[in-house]
Amino acid sequence: MQPKNWNDLRFVLALKRGRSLTGAARLLGVDDTTVSRRLSALQTDAGVTLYQRQPDGVLHLTPEGEAVAGCAEAMEHQTDVMAEKLGADRNSCAGVVRLTSVPILINRLLAPQIGALLDRHPGLQVELIPEARDLSLTRREADLAIRLARPTTGGTSVKARRIGNLDYAVYVLRTVPPNEAAHLPWVTYEDAMAHIPQARWVAKKVRGRSDLVSGLRVHDAETALEAVAAGLGKAVLPTMIVGQDERLCRMATDDEASPPSREMWLLAHADQCELRRVAVVAAWIGTTVSGPRDEDQAGRNRPRAIR
Repeated sequence: MQPKNWNDLRFVLALKRGRSLTGAARLLGVDDTTVSRRLSALQTDAGVTLYQRQPDGVLHLTPEGEAVAGCAEAMEHQTDVMAEKLGADRNSCAGVVRLTSVPILINRLLAPQIGALLDRHPGLQVELIPEARDLSLTRREADLAIRLARPTTGGTSVKARRIGNLDYAVYVLRTVPPNEAAHLPWVTYEDAMAHIPQARWVAKKVRGRSDLVSGLRVHDAETALEAVAAGLGKAVLPTMIVGQDERLCRMATDDEASPPSREMWLLAHADQCELRRVAVVAAWIGTTVSGPRDEDQAGRNRPRAIR
C-alpha cells in the first residue's frame, strides 16, 4: 500500500468512529457521497479492502482498515500536540472541545456559566451537546463527558475521575399550598428510563399504585422539571440545578429514606488529556460542579414540611 496523506486517511478514521457513511460524513462535515467517493478511491489505490458492510448495515473495518485507522488516529493526536507546541503563545488555549452530558446539566448548569471561560480564552470553542444517551469518546463523538455513574466501558483509552455528587430532593411548584403538595401525583420516567435511581426511588414510594403517579412520563430530568413548574405534579430533581429555580420549592420527605445521590464522573479520551484546551475545559468543569451553592442562604429552597 502506497503512503497516503492525512486527507485520505482521515476518511478511514471517520468511518471507524461513525460506523456508517452518514456517521463519518457528520464527523467530517461533508456529505455521504464525498465519503463514499474518497473511500472507494483509497481502496482502489491501495489494492486492499478497507471496510465491509455487515447484514445490519453497519460498516466494519477489515484488519487492514483497522491498521490504517490506527495510524491515522496516531497522526491526528500528534498533529494536535504539535499545533499546540508551535503556537505563537504556548500558554494560549485555542481549538474546539466537544462536551456532552445529560440535558439538564448542559442547559441549566454549564451553558449559563461558560461565558467567563470563553472570555478568558478567546481562541477556545466549546461545543455543548445535551444528550441523554452516552456519546462515545473512543469514536470521538465527544472530547469530554460528564456521566452520572462510574464508567464501565472505554478501558485504558478513556480516563475518568469523580468530580462530585449530584444530590436529589422532591420539588413542587412554589405556589402549591403545603397541604395540597403532599397529595400531588408523582411525575416519573417512561419505561426505558425506569432503571435510573430517582425513578426506582419513586417506584418504591408508590408501590404500584397508579393513582399516585401522574399520567405524564418523561425521558429526562429537564422535562420533569418543566412538568413540575407547570403544576403537573411533584418530582425527584437535582438540588444543584433546581436550587436556582425560583418557580419550585423543595419538600421534606415523609419517611427516613432520602432521595438518591448520584456520582458525577468526568471522562476524557486518554490521548487528549495532555491537550491544553481539553485540560482547561476539564478544570473549568470541576470548578463549576463543585462551586458553592448555598440554597438555604438564598432562602428559596428550604424543605417544606408535609403535614
